[in-house]
Amino acid sequence: KYVNSPETPIFQKSKILYGFHKSKGAIREAGTAVLVEGQMDFLMSYQSGVQNVIATSGTALTADHLLALRRIAEKLLLCFDNDEAGQRAIERGIDLALAHDFSVGIIALSDKDPADIAKNDPALLAKLVAAPQSAREFYFDRYLPQAVTDPDARKKGARLILLKIKALQSPFEQSAWLRALSTATGVTEHVLHAEMERLEAPVGVRAPLSIA
Repeated sequence: KYVNSPETPIFQKSKILYGFHKSKGAIREAGTAVLVEGQMDFLMSYQSGVQNVIATSGTALTADHLLALRRIAEKLLLCFDNDEAGQRAIERGIDLALAHDFSVGIIALSDKDPADIAKNDPALLAKLVAAPQSAREFYFDRYLPQAVTDPDARKKGARLILLKIKALQSPFEQSAWLRALSTATGVTEHVLHAEMERLEAPVGVRAPLSIA
């Protein structure tokens, strides 16, 4: 009933973070929130010792979720299912969180979801949380895989990454990403910057949230 209930004025999934009342203290102490997709992912992760964890309630990550988290955390770790749908959800989460000035990490999973890992090897989940992949590494692996040598494919991947860079709020971060992309592609930072400027910015990325 809880999982499948529709959005109502009383039960607002787009604003509710499952387990937040239990994990708020651990999130504040760590300065980091580990975001999972489902209620069982939360329960199994929390039980395994990862207590700075929260879950969305059957809906995608929203600006309202980030507003609640940004008051007590500066870093967001995304721990979603290890399938294509989960990878797309990670990408949406990265874009939204970076646009709202979070430091973002990704927890690479070998099993299908966090609940499976917590069940099979509780200590492993804590180790993965302690060594997240950066958002930049995630996008480079996703769009510039080493196995791809076709110039057109790599150009397309580089342009997709440039769109991500253009949406970053910090000029410092933009510069660091461009420098890394230049190294990965062999294209000068000047050319990459010029290409980025002419690309259309991603649709739907909003200005940073106020946390005052």
